[in-house]
Amino acid sequence: MKDSEENTTGVDAGLSDAVQLALKEAGSRGASSSEAAASLSQGLSVNVRKSEIETVEHTRDRNLVVSVYFGQRTGSASTSDYSPAAVKETVLAACNIAKWTEEDRCIGLADPERLAKDVMDLDLYHPWTPSVEEASSLALECEASALGADARIVNSEGASVDAHQGVEVYGNSLGFIGHTQKSRQGISCSVIAGVGDSMQRDYWYSSARRLGDLDTPVQVGDQAARRTLRRLGARRVPTCKVPVIYEAPVASSLLGHFISAISGGALYRKASFLLDHLDKKIFPEFVRIHEQPLIVGGMGSAAFDGEGVATSARDIVSDGILRGYVLGSYSARRLDMQTTGNAGGVHNLTIDTGDQNLEQMISGIDEGFLVTELIGFGINNVTGDYSRGAAGLWIENGEIAYPVEEVTVAGNLKDIFQNIAAIGNDVDPRRSTRCGSILVEGLTIAGD
Repeated sequence: MKDSEENTTGVDAGLSDAVQLALKEAGSRGASSSEAAASLSQGLSVNVRKSEIETVEHTRDRNLVVSVYFGQRTGSASTSDYSPAAVKETVLAACNIAKWTEEDRCIGLADPERLAKDVMDLDLYHPWTPSVEEASSLALECEASALGADARIVNSEGASVDAHQGVEVYGNSLGFIGHTQKSRQGISCSVIAGVGDSMQRDYWYSSARRLGDLDTPVQVGDQAARRTLRRLGARRVPTCKVPVIYEAPVASSLLGHFISAISGGALYRKASFLLDHLDKKIFPEFVRIHEQPLIVGGMGSAAFDGEGVATSARDIVSDGILRGYVLGSYSARRLDMQTTGNAGGVHNLTIDTGDQNLEQMISGIDEGFLVTELIGFGINNVTGDYSRGAAGLWIENGEIAYPVEEVTVAGNLKDIFQNIAAIGNDVDPRRSTRCGSILVEGLTIAGD
């Protein structure tokens, strides 16, 4: 498998031209300020099933979004046509919309002093442009590896190979122009195992910026088969309260709920169970959660946010205490605070790990539950009440005893955060949230 570095200067220049024309046109129409973002993405996705190609999808998308400000009124419009006439029409549409919007003291561009200046190259762009034949060959190899792993693997939901890359240019009337190029490659497989009337499915995938960082098709297929086979013979368990380990691929969901609760939109709407918790203890003292936006090649790396604000490493939680919120300029102004450079989300959110791997965490539990899959979304962001369907593996005497299905894990997120007992060093490298397995003491498992 070979990746290729493509010259996108021409593409990038076209996006920059569209952005700069939009800003100039907005100014000529009397806008007090304006911003525009132009993007172009393309990719290939090939899916196979039962040794045959099932779907081939080529994508090529482009978009220009323009926002204009007339004092404290704003309007936005978008187009997929980058011709000068279309860009000018889009700006006109945004200006017309602004006439009818209500005034809002918090709208507007980011503060000029917060904009990124010397933007570093984070090495996020390693495009791979396989032929359909090459992509399908890799997907077929992945599926064949899974199907051939064990006679109990009786069917396939398919394997897929994806290659996507894109470029985006953001600019505003303060003189900021920022360019971002990113690529993402992936390979995945899902199979079905059966013994008698018992059937189970599971999957695995690998994702990376660079093709050479992907797991091989055989590795992905073998892992998909292993995870499927270990679910055979799953049963329910009686309702109980036990230690629960969230396996690394699902543990990041807990951090996702936390970030949702400390994000500006939830806070200024007073729709968060962590309202007014700044500088308060939320987690045990050993927990540190922080952003690392400038990791070279990181899945969540970014030198600037969606408003052009420079990103920087920062602690969100240290010593278990909430040190900062997640804010863009608008939500920050609503809260009489400063933006944290998070317009568009967090960047390489990281929770520091302990010194145990998953097997060592399991070995210390007399009776408990290892969650490997979460189902549904029973989260109340206002109260923190938490209830999600789950499947996984039961732990007895420090060892995996049998698979479990059709149970619910329930509690309150405040209690869950406070009762984190350990964080594994088995960090899942495929995600923008960098998190190992998480052990929570005393969660309710609702079963029989």
